[in-house]
Amino acid sequence: MMEDDSYPDEPKERVDHDRLFKELIRTFFEEFMLLFFPKAYESIDFKHTAFLSEEVYTDIVQGEKRRVDLLVETRLKGEQALIIIHVEPQSYVQPDFQDRMFVYFSRLYEKYRRKILPIAIFSYDKNRDEQDTLDISFPFFDVMKFQYLKIELKKQNWRDYLKQDNPVAAALLSKMGYAKDERVKVKVEFLRMLVRLEQDPARTQLLTGFFETYLKLSRQEEQQFEQELNKLKPEEAKQMMEITTSWHKKGRAEGRAEGRAEGLAEGKAEAKAETAKNMLMMGMDKELIAKVTGLTKEHIEKLQKELH
Repeated sequence: MMEDDSYPDEPKERVDHDRLFKELIRTFFEEFMLLFFPKAYESIDFKHTAFLSEEVYTDIVQGEKRRVDLLVETRLKGEQALIIIHVEPQSYVQPDFQDRMFVYFSRLYEKYRRKILPIAIFSYDKNRDEQDTLDISFPFFDVMKFQYLKIELKKQNWRDYLKQDNPVAAALLSKMGYAKDERVKVKVEFLRMLVRLEQDPARTQLLTGFFETYLKLSRQEEQQFEQELNKLKPEEAKQMMEITTSWHKKGRAEGRAEGRAEGLAEGKAEAKAETAKNMLMMGMDKELIAKVTGLTKEHIEKLQKELH
């Protein structure tokens, strides 16, 4: 059974959800469409894709400025017509959201006079039943039925995406439906997917940063995570730790992480020693440190003494 509520031990930091989702989708737009909307994916010519500048509209009634989060200009295969894909990540509840989607749609159509494919991503921490239509009708006449594509991430079972060789699927595991006692397993499988995907360092950092923002393990869970790594083959554990320590090194350099491990550089004695020190500071088992870094237990014990 999937867990609906957010995890109580997770830090409630102020997160720019729109920026995170926008960055993820901009970088992996083709993979995003393939993952969630395969029929649309088959119709789109991704050789002609451009991200338009942010569109700001003024709500005349409420006097508020509203932002369309992502506008993508592309073509349909075999047609000269252009389509605009409007992605609206929703991390908080908005009343009458379908009305807002229609307003965005109509203003975009008024400006561009092109086919528009509206998409809404709902990333709430709890399950909700969101509408995807707006009906305008009278008892005697149906005026309009406006529809948009939607993704409700919390309703997605994370296990259904583990075999997807898709970076968007990997990052969004952190926002999908999982039970509290599966959190450690979700992180292990996320790292396993990243190892399999073999992304370049910049994209790996993006995916890891997104995941860590929404699924940050507690101290106790970190210990469970360490135990799970101990069960893996040494080479696999090493690759996963390289990703984890690289992310924490970046976060520490930017002042966003405390006492996290720095990057693992294979074949460099100094980098191995630094990695071992950081793993010791995280309270990791010496046998695991030896397995990951290749250092002897004696060397690790010497490094531990240097920390005191």
